Amino acid sequence: MINKIKKIIFKKYFERKILLLGRSHFLNYRPKYTSLKNISDLDYKVFSQNGEDGIIDYLLFSLSITTPKFIEIGVGDYTESNTRYLFETTNSKGLIVDCIKNLRTEVLKNTKLWKGDLKIIEDFVNSENINKILEENSFNKKIDLFSLDIDGIDYWILKKIPSDFSKIIVVEYNSNFGHELEVTVPNIKKFNRTKYHYSNLCFGTSLKALINLLEKKNYTFVGTDISKLNAFFVSNLELNKISLNIPNKNDLQKFTDSNLRESRNENGHLSYLSGNKKINEIKNCKIVDVSNDNEKLLTIKELYNLK
Repeated sequence: MINKIKKIIFKKYFERKILLLGRSHFLNYRPKYTSLKNISDLDYKVFSQNGEDGIIDYLLFSLSITTPKFIEIGVGDYTESNTRYLFETTNSKGLIVDCIKNLRTEVLKNTKLWKGDLKIIEDFVNSENINKILEENSFNKKIDLFSLDIDGIDYWILKKIPSDFSKIIVVEYNSNFGHELEVTVPNIKKFNRTKYHYSNLCFGTSLKALINLLEKKNYTFVGTDISKLNAFFVSNLELNKISLNIPNKNDLQKFTDSNLRESRNENGHLSYLSGNKKINEIKNCKIVDVSNDNEKLLTIKELYNLK
């Protein structure tokens, strides 16, 4: 019991220090925002998994959003997420959604709900229920930040949201799919990344598919984090407020050449595959070509001309 109490006290102290360091970093860094041209220069982690916190702070600050209304789908227990720092520091209003059991209880272990207006929804989000969830909770309009990371059917969910739905959109993408093709995993309810393929390499959507989908919904791609996991988009209605160089959507290779080695073997252990070995490992998986309205289901081997 004593050790448990010590762990709780240490965790609270450690997270408080992280929060203060994050706040100090952003206050010192914001005067430089107008001179920065590449989104990767903004990477900074507070409570996000990677450097998303820094990029989000830049975008919100540039758009003069001080008390954001946010949605985050795929938050785990809220230990690491793209919106926790916002909730902890801006007295914001948010909706978080995940399918993990006893989500509210788990989130309460990591944050204090009195710090803002946070709705917690425990559900499997899919392309059929996304708009219903948002409408029922009054989060279907005037959104400042929408973050989506469910390691699965992200493309099909985004396809259902309306144009100009949020000022900023952050979406995880799969760099293993490369920079040339517009592909995604099939629209399977309760998609499970590990069950679909033991390697955990076949999930989500390609970056090009995301960019072309959101372009139709009035969004512009502004870059990715350094780890090449999350893509950031800004509504065309707000684009003139940011100083970043806009990437050429026909030259995306630098955003997909990832050296992350998270692959697993059939026993669930890290196998550390690199380069083309990653796509070759999942060559028999089926994915959907969304480059046209036919949305044809093919194996990766067929799409990438692998032997």
